[in-house]
Amino acid sequence: MKLVFATHNQNKFNEVKALVPSNIELLSLNDIGCFDEIPETAATIAGNAALKSTFVKEKYGYDCFADDTGLEVKALNNEPGVFSARYAGAAKNANDNMNKLLSNLKNKNDRTAQFVTVISLLFKGRQMIFPGICKGEISKEKIGTKGFGYDPIFIPEGFDKTFAEMSLEQKSEIGHRGKAMRQLIDYLSKS
Repeated sequence: MKLVFATHNQNKFNEVKALVPSNIELLSLNDIGCFDEIPETAATIAGNAALKSTFVKEKYGYDCFADDTGLEVKALNNEPGVFSARYAGAAKNANDNMNKLLSNLKNKNDRTAQFVTVISLLFKGRQMIFPGICKGEISKEKIGTKGFGYDPIFIPEGFDKTFAEMSLEQKSEIGHRGKAMRQLIDYLSKS
């Protein structure tokens, strides 16, 4: 089975590929010759995931899935949310995004947050949505060198280290994307 994961983010692709069973040949956007910047103009995380999977299916004809992820921080009215990748501007710079978030939380006691991932799958003419949530809190500083995005400042519930201090396997086991991916894989195994 060939399936496209609609992402240009190599870190994200590697994280997902490690979870996919060997009977699924996972292709990236680069593998299918898609170098377009797919518009993420929806008002919700689920909406953006659906936009991306629909774009690939309509333009390239492949069964595919796309995810969108947002970090929701309670004390900031769930910001950055749908704007997580471009929180500090269109450049989508992870360090700038983290610095802005840490600055906005400077005088806040409540550092509760959650990562939300929604996967939109277009497969055999059907669209399915798979959500994944990982609750936690925002650290006071960046810690760790692994992972990507907000990983150096997100401490998952029940742990005393950030995602950026965890192995890929540990992060996938407890993380938002891993939870959504397990639902997707379970669905595909029954299809």
